[in-house]
Amino acid sequence: MTPSSSIAAPGATPAPEEHHDHHPNYLVDGTTIKSWLLTVDHKRIGLMFLFWVLLFFLVGGIFALLIRVELLTPGPTIMDAMTYNRTFTLHGLVMIFLFMIPAIPAVFGNFMLPLMLGAKDVAFPRLNLLSLYIYLAGAVLALWGMLNGGLDTGWTFYTPYSAHTTATVAPVLFGAFIIGFSSIVTGINFIVTCHTMRAPGITWFKMPLFVWAIYATSAIQVLATPVIGLLLVLVTVENLFGFGMFDPARGGDPVLFQHLFWFYSHPAVYIMVLPSFGVMSEIVATYSRKNIFGYRAVAYSSLGIAFVGFFAWGHHMFVSGQSTFAGGLFGVLTMLVGVFTAIKVFNWVGTVYKGAVEFKTPFAYFCGFLFFTVFGGMTGIALGTVSLDVAWHDTYFVVAHFHFIMVGATIMAFLAALHYWFPKMFGRTYHEGWGLVSAALIILGFNATFIPQFLLGNNGMPRRYYEYPERFQALNVASTAGATLLAFGFIIIAMYLTYALIYGKASGKNPWRSKGYEWLSESPPPTHNFVGPQPVFPEEPHFYVDPKKAEVPDAV
Repeated sequence: MTPSSSIAAPGATPAPEEHHDHHPNYLVDGTTIKSWLLTVDHKRIGLMFLFWVLLFFLVGGIFALLIRVELLTPGPTIMDAMTYNRTFTLHGLVMIFLFMIPAIPAVFGNFMLPLMLGAKDVAFPRLNLLSLYIYLAGAVLALWGMLNGGLDTGWTFYTPYSAHTTATVAPVLFGAFIIGFSSIVTGINFIVTCHTMRAPGITWFKMPLFVWAIYATSAIQVLATPVIGLLLVLVTVENLFGFGMFDPARGGDPVLFQHLFWFYSHPAVYIMVLPSFGVMSEIVATYSRKNIFGYRAVAYSSLGIAFVGFFAWGHHMFVSGQSTFAGGLFGVLTMLVGVFTAIKVFNWVGTVYKGAVEFKTPFAYFCGFLFFTVFGGMTGIALGTVSLDVAWHDTYFVVAHFHFIMVGATIMAFLAALHYWFPKMFGRTYHEGWGLVSAALIILGFNATFIPQFLLGNNGMPRRYYEYPERFQALNVASTAGATLLAFGFIIIAMYLTYALIYGKASGKNPWRSKGYEWLSESPPPTHNFVGPQPVFPEEPHFYVDPKKAEVPDAV
C-alpha cells in the first residue's frame, strides 16, 4: 500500500509500493480458532458464510440428485413415496433458505461492500457476526426437524396440509423463522453502511453497481422478511394447537396463507437475483474494458425491481379463485418487472458492444447468466399471462422456469463472483483452462437438466409427483443425464479451487486490471482494508477512458 494520506483512485498514477509488515492481511492476522469464531472483521465473516453456504449447497445438491435418480423410471426406483416427498422438501428448503438467499449478499456483500465504499468495516460489526450465528442456529434447528420426523409439505408449507400433517413441522418452521432474523440484521447493516460509511468522493451516483444491487436487496430483506416470519409463527401455532386461522370450517381462510406467503416469497426471488445483477454489472465492465453503459439506468432499475416486486405476488395465485381484474392487474405488474430487467440486459449488451473483451472464466459465467436471464425471463412473461398460466400451473414448466431465472441466474453469478474475486479474497490464482471447462460443463448441464422439464410441463406432467406415465420417461432420463453433467462441473470446480488455495500462484494486487474500487486495496486486503486514512475516490467506478488501451496500474 502507499504511505500517502489517501489511496490513488482508478486511473491515477500509483505511488511507489512499500511493504508494511506491521499491516498483515486479514487471513493471517490471528490464526487461532477463537480469532475466527469471535471476529468482527467483515471479510472473515464473509468467508465463514462462504463455508456454510457451500456446505448447504452440497447438501441441497445431493437431494437434487436423489430426486433425479428416483425419476429415472415411471415407478419406484430408489425410495418410497413419502421419502420422495421429504426429499424434494429438503432440497427446496436447503437450496432457498440456506444457500440462494444468503449466497451473494452474506458472502460477497459482506466481503466487498466496505471495500467498494472505502470503509474499514460495516456499520455494525458485532451485529454482522451475530447474523452469522443466527443463521447457523436457524439452520441447525431446521435441519434437525427435517431429519427427525421429516417435513413433507414442500418448501412452500401450503395450508391446510401443513397444519394437519403428522410430519414434524414446528422445528423446521421455527428454524426458518430464526434464519429470517439473520436476513433482517444483514439488510439493516448494509443500508446503514451505504448511508454513513462512504469514503469522501463516493456520492450516491458514484457507488459501484454491485453496491446499488445490495442496497436494493437489503431494502427487500428488511421490509418483506417480517411478513414471512409472522406467517411461519401462525402456521406453527396452527399445527401445534389447531386454532383454525387457515381452516375454512372454523372461519379461517387457506388462501390468506398464500397471499401472505407470496407477498414475501415473490420479493425473495429478487433477494436472490438482484445481487446477481450487481455481480454481472461489475464483471461485464471489467472484461469489456469499458465504462458501464447507462450507469444510472442500471442503478434505478435495481430500485425499480425492488419496488415493483412487492406488488406482483398475485401471479402465483391465478388459479386460486381471485377475480379476473386482480389476475389481469398482477399480470401487468409482472410485465413491468420484465421491463426493468430488460433495461439491465440492454445496458450489459451495450457495454460489451465494441469492447476489448477478455474471455475469462467469470465472463463465461456472464454469458451463461445472460442466456438464463433472458430465456427464463421470457418464460416468466409467459407465466405472467393468465391464460397460459392456467395451463402450466403446477407443472414441470413452472419448475423449469424458476430454476432458470432463480437458480440458474444465482448460481451463474455466485460462481462468477467466486472466480472474479478469488484473487481479492485469497491472493491466489486458479487454473484458467479448468475454469473455462467447468463453466462449459455447468452451463451445458444446466440446460440439459431443465430444457427437458419445460417440455415435460408443456406436455402436462405435474410437479412433485412420485410416479408418471411411461411416455414421460425419455425426457426424465435426459434431465437426469443433464444433472449428472452438472455435478461433474461442480466437482471440477471444487478440485481446482482447493488446489489454488494451497498451491496457487500469487495473484498480485489487481490481476484483472480492473478499475473497480475494491481493487485499490491489497489482495488479500489488510485487516482494516486500507493502510492510512480513509481513501478518497475522485473518479467514477469502472472508468475506462479508452476501452482498447485502458491505462491501468500494473498488477503488483
